[in-house]
Amino acid sequence: MMAESVQRRFCTTGMLTHELDQAGRTGTALPRRALAPLLAGARSVAEADAWRLWRRSGLPPGHWNVPIFDADGNYIATPDFWCDACAFAWEIDSYRHHADLTGHRATVARNARYVAAGIVVLQTLPSRLRAEPAQVERELLAAFRTAQARPRPNVKLVA
Repeated sequence: MMAESVQRRFCTTGMLTHELDQAGRTGTALPRRALAPLLAGARSVAEADAWRLWRRSGLPPGHWNVPIFDADGNYIATPDFWCDACAFAWEIDSYRHHADLTGHRATVARNARYVAAGIVVLQTLPSRLRAEPAQVERELLAAFRTAQARPRPNVKLVA
């Protein structure tokens, strides 16, 4: 509910934090846990699930929803998650937002820009984050190792 409220711009994470602070500590542990991934930059329930999986994986911290540009300043993408140390992108791609012709074209174009820039990107269906977390974590670790094993491409995030 919090993610959807922020995503639809009914409120901000700052407003939610303020409300929780006003409520005190009693009975706010669950809402505070739900708010943590949103404060880190996650924009949806699926991204919050991904945030939790990333944290459990032991991989280094990164950035959520930051734009990435090539050396010439050309926009590449705004990945759901970005690890700048090795130029690794993680996209949580739902059928709902990528299945129509326009969404599919945009996803294919985005992936082409990633490849052209030398960025390792892992795409994960949101449903798998809860249904197959162990398998997704193995894929995440393998993709991250692949990104670390090659020279880092000349790309930059703009936070």
